[in-house]
Parts: sequence; C-alpha cells; structure tokens
Amino acid sequence: MNGRGHDPVLDCRALTVGYGAEPVLSDLDLTVARAETVALLGPSGSGKTTLLYTIAGFLRPSSGEIWIAGTPVHAPGQEVPPEARDVGVVFQHYALWPHLSAVETVAYPFRRIGMAEGEARRRAQALLETMGIGELAARRPAELSGGQQQRIGLARALARNAGLYLFDEPTAHLDAALRTALQAEVVQRRGDAGAAALYATHDAGEALAVADRVVLLQGGRIVQIGSPADIYERPVDVWAARLTGPASVIEVDVTGTSPRGLRMRVAGDDVVVSDATAAPGRYMALVRPDWAALGGPLAGRMMHAWYRGPHTDYRVQTAAGDVVLRGSGPPRARPGEPVDWRLDRVHLINVEDHGRSER
Repeated sequence: MNGRGHDPVLDCRALTVGYGAEPVLSDLDLTVARAETVALLGPSGSGKTTLLYTIAGFLRPSSGEIWIAGTPVHAPGQEVPPEARDVGVVFQHYALWPHLSAVETVAYPFRRIGMAEGEARRRAQALLETMGIGELAARRPAELSGGQQQRIGLARALARNAGLYLFDEPTAHLDAALRTALQAEVVQRRGDAGAAALYATHDAGEALAVADRVVLLQGGRIVQIGSPADIYERPVDVWAARLTGPASVIEVDVTGTSPRGLRMRVAGDDVVVSDATAAPGRYMALVRPDWAALGGPLAGRMMHAWYRGPHTDYRVQTAAGDVVLRGSGPPRARPGEPVDWRLDRVHLINVEDHGRSER
C-alpha cells in the first residue's frame, strides 16, 4: 500500500481515530509520495474527512503515527500543531473570512511567513490572475458565487506552497462545468508544484479522473487501494465495484479456456470472454455497462432503456440475472421486447466473496 518512491511526503502508520467507543478510523496505513495524488473514495461516514482533519492536526488520533516529509507530526511524545505542519487544506465549505477581500484572503499565507504586505498582495494578485479570477480581487465572500469562493479557497491553499495538500470534497457544491474545470486546475497546480495531494470525494468519476491511486474506504478501513484502472476494472468485491460505477452481477460457470479467452456457461449458453482467467467452477461475474452490448448469442428481455444523449443504457432481464449494458445512439429496443445480447468481458469473484460483500 505504499506510494511511489522511498521517502513518502505523507506516512500514516496504524492510525486509529475515534470520537467515542467505536473508532472512525481503524489501524489505517497509508502513504502518499511526492507529486502523487491519492483519492479517498467512500460513502458518507466512511472516515474520509476524519482522516484529512487528523492529518492536518485538527483531530488527535487515539493511536498510531503521522509523518509528513520525514518528520513525525504525531507520535509518542510528539505533537506538531496544525499551523506548523507543511499542509495546505481546501475545505468543502470554503471557510473564507467574511471581512477579507479575495486578495487579502490569498495574501494571508504569505503574510504568515513574514512577507511584507505589498509583496504579499502582489503575489496574491498574481495567483488570482493565474487562476482566472484576478478581477475579483477586491470582492468579499458575500459578493462571490460558490464557484468563485471555491477558487479563492484553492488559491489560499496553494499560496502556502505546501508539500502536502488535503482536499475535502472541494467540488461538492459546484455545477458540472465548474467541477470539471476545478478538477483540471487541482491536478495541474498540484503537479506544477511537485507536491503530494490527498483528495477526499464521494464521486467515483472524480476520484478516477484526478488520482494516481484510489483508496476505497468503508467503515474507517481500507477495502482496496490501486490505480484508477485497477479499482475500476478489478474491484475486490461487489461493494467496491458498485462504489466505483455501474456494475451488474450475474452467475456463471467457468468451463475452461480457449485461444480466444475464458469459456463459460451463462444461463445454459456457452460463451467466450476476454480479459479473465480462472479455474473451472461457479463464480459471480461483475459486468460493467461497456463490457456487454445488444446483439449476440445470449437471450434476454428488455426491461428499461435510458437515453443519455451520446449513448443509451439498457437493463436486460436474463436467466443469469439482470444486466445493464450500453449502446451508442438512441434506444434500439422498447421495454418488454425480447432482445439478443453479448458478453465481451467480465471480472470474476468467488461466490463466497460475493456473499461476504453483500452482508
């Protein structure tokens, strides 16, 4: 579960955090390397914000250690206060000071390190210009939109020139266009600085888009960690699969291999799929919508069709279980009609693993 390189910017060791008898985070190990973005993905209550606030120093762990840039900031006999940690934090709710203008807000971190007022304002104005909001320098939070406030909050964090940035769902309250723009900005600005970043989100698409690695959290524990492709294409169980995107689950019997791939029986029909290896036996097969399509050797009945613009998603009832699949263009079948479909790819898990993930 280590990040890239030998000297991580962030190293959490056996970290446990609790507000009462039940811990919010349990025995968590996590590293983030220089110039790496790690996304924390999980539902509400999984421990994402608690982890960020603990690393920043706003919460004290029950046990474990936190090291930042090779220095212990929380360890036995060692507790570095938040303001002394080399961390920039972007809050979900902006946390802008109502009495300060945008340029004064961004200048504050420069002033904290002893920079003269004039130089701090000049540097702050340059940062606002770089982020495309220079014309807002004199405005206070009440005069700004949510998206503008979020950009100013990001600029304030970047002004610290920290080695580690913590993002607490920074796009949660933005519309789709601003969310995409801010995601790109976060990746570019963090990459330009060569800093590390830990990015908490409940949005799977956002996590896959911004991260070098993704950590799946459930109940304060790490369920899976890996590259975005690993997390999406090879989830450890059904819960992980459905957290990271649409996924159908059908029962299949693997019968062997062939030069074209894995042979399996689906509802009595023999098919061959690629990108899977397994010993003969009964499995649950995870199917992403783009791993199946209309037209093929398998039989089903159309249940629903959702036109999305560039594509249509279909729910097809089959003897092996319902399957959601995707096709380009408008709907090609109506609910209730019999349809043929094909299965191009699957990710297999044991039946026992499926039962455990559903409990």
